[in-house]
Amino acid sequence: MPCLGRTSDLQLLPVLTVFLVVASSVDGKQNHTKVPTGGNTFLTVLEDTKAVLPCPPVQLTNAIVTTWKITLRDKPPCIRAYRRANETSANCTDERITWTYRPDQNAALQIDPVIITDDGFYECDMVTPDGNFYHGYHLQVLVAPEVSLSQSKNRTVVCKAVAGKPAAQIAWTPEGDCVSEHKCWGNGTVTVQSTCHWAESNVSTVSCSVFHEAGNWSLFTELNQGAETPENLRIICIILPILCILVIMGSIWLLKIIGCRKCKLKETEPTPVEEDEMQPYESYTEKSNPLYDTTHRVLKTSQMLQS
Repeated sequence: MPCLGRTSDLQLLPVLTVFLVVASSVDGKQNHTKVPTGGNTFLTVLEDTKAVLPCPPVQLTNAIVTTWKITLRDKPPCIRAYRRANETSANCTDERITWTYRPDQNAALQIDPVIITDDGFYECDMVTPDGNFYHGYHLQVLVAPEVSLSQSKNRTVVCKAVAGKPAAQIAWTPEGDCVSEHKCWGNGTVTVQSTCHWAESNVSTVSCSVFHEAGNWSLFTELNQGAETPENLRIICIILPILCILVIMGSIWLLKIIGCRKCKLKETEPTPVEEDEMQPYESYTEKSNPLYDTTHRVLKTSQMLQS
């Protein structure tokens, strides 16, 4: 299966077969093993725990030389060795990888804590007067994924298992219209995302189950029956301001039309006529007749003399 891709159906990764009996303690963060008499063992260890790798079951008093050879990925091999004369030699600089106790009492190798880059091959060689004994470990580090469940729009739910090693497996209850995506990271972890949609309205609760060698998880959520309401609300929020702007512009336009009509009415009103023009024709005649003017002066003078 490609590390980065998209599939319409759930694809399950092959599970590594472990030929070694492993007893894990999460509280003690330690992994112990029972060692076969020879050969190689495939061993999976959880990240951030303590791993103990025993040598073959040989009497240490008979061991002349005990050597651990460690070959990690993309790194040159390093060696830790012990001789019966209490001489030790090592070119392994990582202080996490050491003897469990004293090599003359316990030749097991311990890794504390285990990190993701400890993937590799670890081999123990013991030289005794009765012959050489050997046992190797193909060590694979497990990284538990971060699991999350979120609901999207239109009755769609997304289940994620982020940065797990190896890749997690995701299953849904009830089954829906699902699409899975896998993305690999540079440190060897894989993110799995499964997106499912349920069109049937009778499905109200769904669960996402995540399966991994480091553990299993089950997450539940209730589907939103009104999943389309937010979309309608968003459309209303967009249209409502536009309608308000149109109403304001229409009001301004109407006020302008009413104002223009008033201006035209004022322009068509008749011009007021002066008072002199509205007087009777007789008054105009009197003011313009010289005889009337002379008579008027004589009468005025006579009144003044009498006074």
